[in-house]
Amino acid sequence: MIDQLLAMTRYPHVALLIETASIHARHILRGIARYLNAHEPWSLVVLEYSGVEESLPRWLRNWRGDGLICRLGLTPRLIEHLRQQKVPAVNLDDFHSNPWLPLIRSDDAAIGRLAAEHLRQRCFRHFAFCGFRELEWSRQRREGFRNALKSGEIFCGAYESAWDSWRSRSWEREQEDIEHWLGSLPKPVGVLACNDGRGRHVVDACRRANLAVPEEVAVIGVDDDALLCELCNPPLSSVITSAERIGYEAAALLDRLMEGGQPPLRQKLIPPLGVRTRQSTDVLAVDDPEFTAAVRCIREHACRGIRVRDVLQQVPQSRTLLERKFRQYLGHSPQAEIRAVQLRRVQQLLA
Repeated sequence: MIDQLLAMTRYPHVALLIETASIHARHILRGIARYLNAHEPWSLVVLEYSGVEESLPRWLRNWRGDGLICRLGLTPRLIEHLRQQKVPAVNLDDFHSNPWLPLIRSDDAAIGRLAAEHLRQRCFRHFAFCGFRELEWSRQRREGFRNALKSGEIFCGAYESAWDSWRSRSWEREQEDIEHWLGSLPKPVGVLACNDGRGRHVVDACRRANLAVPEEVAVIGVDDDALLCELCNPPLSSVITSAERIGYEAAALLDRLMEGGQPPLRQKLIPPLGVRTRQSTDVLAVDDPEFTAAVRCIREHACRGIRVRDVLQQVPQSRTLLERKFRQYLGHSPQAEIRAVQLRRVQQLLA
């Protein structure tokens, strides 16, 4: 009887147009897998469709699937085909957004804001951005980063080239341009790179230009690709995106659509999880050894119940002077810094 029921079961046929090369995409796939492990399975095909064909790919013309999750290759032609065939679909790529397709993606403005806060905690007052000019997610990270700056903080500009500039011009020329741009920035400066690959470009350009990382140029990337980050010298700090949650929620939404439901929202933004601090931002951009020692003492021991008087025992000076330095460099009191470190730790544990 059980064998007959199993034989009669038809699992939904779902196509995943998701690349497997990037860490962000692999975490999305992991989120989809986590959803399926807790629910009814699907019959899956994973395709790395490039989207550059002038006509629809042959597999799609004859495909009779039940649903699709798409992160790449989402051309207007493909969108129109899905709409005409009434195929439930979820979009994970805002490069070709469409009102008909529900979109789930990273909150790129929030990523920029988080990177700015990370550099602010390290007392930087000059900020810059390195990204790609034609990519919407890069633009939103830049704008979130710039708009997060406060009074007294200066956005020194952005270096943005074409996504495929290394194909259309000499890579040496591209690196020379990044070196020249970095050399023109006031120091010390905190730089947000739009992703870890771009962060590697910046760190390498600093090395070639004899700029010390992180003392002169602190660099933070996005995606927390451990391999790319560790290939940098020094290793690259990075914003941790919620890619696995994006995959999980995309699978849950597609399940709902395949059952005839409607999306609650046409677009859902998923905030980042936090920052993985590595050596490329492990610095305080202040020439004040006593203040630096006090901050490090708090950040290393805040979650052990440390109080301001404990800090003063480790870094002898008057409480009035310590308070004044914290307000000058960080904009708040030592006690507020202790609470902020504790709160960030709670947020990390909850994530």
